[in-house]
Amino acid sequence: MDCLEQKDTEATAPSVIDRYYTRWYRADMKGNPCEDHCILQHSNRLCVITLAETHPILQDGRSIKSINYQISDGCSRLNNKVSGKSKRGGQFVTDFAPLCRITCTDETEYTIYSCIRGRLLEVNESILKTPSLLLKKPFTDGYIAVILPKFEESKTITENLLSREEFESIVSKRSVAESQPS
Repeated sequence: MDCLEQKDTEATAPSVIDRYYTRWYRADMKGNPCEDHCILQHSNRLCVITLAETHPILQDGRSIKSINYQISDGCSRLNNKVSGKSKRGGQFVTDFAPLCRITCTDETEYTIYSCIRGRLLEVNESILKTPSLLLKKPFTDGYIAVILPKFEESKTITENLLSREEFESIVSKRSVAESQPS
């Protein structure tokens, strides 16, 4: 294979995310405009919760002041301890369960939600030490959490989520609405 063919192959090769995960979206979370979440669903049912590209945290060159997994006085997602094959001990989360709160340097605060029902397997403690991971690599090293849906619900969890095409349609309608003069 010569160099030209090799470059063409590298340019068209899908990323690991595109190759092994299906992207699902939840737009305008809890009625907050543009607060979009992305769920990366693997074929083994695991779902990785991330911020969508359009989320305000990833826009306008914002920087993150703090990330807090302490949801209430009695509930910290950092205390989540999972063990064994059946993932015992993981906190069960519903569609709108808060996972963390992110505060930007301009003091705006965003609550990140689970978007799906299931057992919380892991929260990303790396973003506590290095919040810039969330901005630089939101789909890989900057993920928020990993959730395992119940086996019975694994086929139906995507019913309330948007496919990539549906999400892109909503985003393009937003862009048109924003460019229209009032």
